[in-house]
Amino acid sequence: MTNLQTLDRLVGTWQISGGAEGTVTYEWMEGGHFLIQRVHLSQNGQEVKGIELIGHLKPFGETASKDIKSRYYDTLGNTFDYVYELDGDSLVIWAGDKGSSSTFKGTFSSDGNSNAGLWHYPGGRGYELMMTRVSQAGGMGIG
Repeated sequence: MTNLQTLDRLVGTWQISGGAEGTVTYEWMEGGHFLIQRVHLSQNGQEVKGIELIGHLKPFGETASKDIKSRYYDTLGNTFDYVYELDGDSLVIWAGDKGSSSTFKGTFSSDGNSNAGLWHYPGGRGYELMMTRVSQAGGMGIG
């Protein structure tokens, strides 16, 4: 199993609560090289919809990146880059580059149907976030 395939446990629709409210859905793009996240959230009174493509970067003629990277686009015109890492039940998402001080660190429940964590930003800012699985359709069946 490649490190990208570990993200298969994200596939499905999740109810989001805490510092942001709404739903996110993860699904594999045909071919299994990219995970697509569709976002519909409300945060700080602002509704936002977005899409994120998650996978290994592989520019022309080069080998795939070791890290799992992503680019997020939203209805407010934002584009954000992230790095994902899933080790056991621990999910870490860095905003920007790996090692960034802006991170999400969350832990999956034993049944894999929830993830509780904290987005941390410089200066002590951040918020708690809970993801609760609503459906699991569309996974690759990789455990």
